[in-house]
Amino acid sequence: MLAAVVLVIFLAALEYASLFQAVGYHPSRVLVIGGSLVFIITRYFQGFEYSHLWLSAAILCSMAYHLLDFEKEKHTKGGFDFTITLTGMLYFGWLGGYILSLRALPDGFWWLLLSLGTVWMVDIGGYTIGRPFGKHPFFPHLSPRKTWEGFIGGILGGAVGGSLVWLLWQTLSANTFPHLAYAKVLLFGIVLALLTPLGDLGESMVKRQAGVKDSSQLIPGHGGMWDRIDSWLWSVCIGYYLITNWFL
Repeated sequence: MLAAVVLVIFLAALEYASLFQAVGYHPSRVLVIGGSLVFIITRYFQGFEYSHLWLSAAILCSMAYHLLDFEKEKHTKGGFDFTITLTGMLYFGWLGGYILSLRALPDGFWWLLLSLGTVWMVDIGGYTIGRPFGKHPFFPHLSPRKTWEGFIGGILGGAVGGSLVWLLWQTLSANTFPHLAYAKVLLFGIVLALLTPLGDLGESMVKRQAGVKDSSQLIPGHGGMWDRIDSWLWSVCIGYYLITNWFL
């Protein structure tokens, strides 16, 4: 699983850096990708134990690199480049690490499935309702095809998705979990449905600035890796804190 997460984050971080380079900025690909992978690998082996060390190192290394790059190459956007580099490391490495944090919890497979399965159903619900019935744009400037009808469909999908995983868990698990109150599971799905679309819209904001439809052409007909995980990053982070505070 670590290898799979490393590959996914590597590709998404590369796309992120490439998008900003395409519009005239100069983030460090090495730091965006390398820093992201450091966050992923250290989260796997150390959890949050030394997170303050790695966060501090990311900030300092990013600033040091762009100071030297600014002096050497005389880029006029050095301050923006520093911010883009640091943000990329945090966005993909720090948030992506919650995939592993969820898996490391007791019964982590089910918690991860609850978080990702819910957001998959949010996407399905939004597409199923929004495509035939969508008439009122949600964020027309960022993503004209997303509608309020699709957003409501996503909320319904999130509620259904969380419920299905909960039922599957109760059916297939060797243990029973009476503390998993169905009302909380239902609310869990609704909260993710309300918040995770921001991950999709956030990526759309970057792509809009870069003037592209997809983060890359990695997956024919489906865009790039960032296009695939834009909502996942929000789902695993928010899901982790909901789970550790509501259920554990």
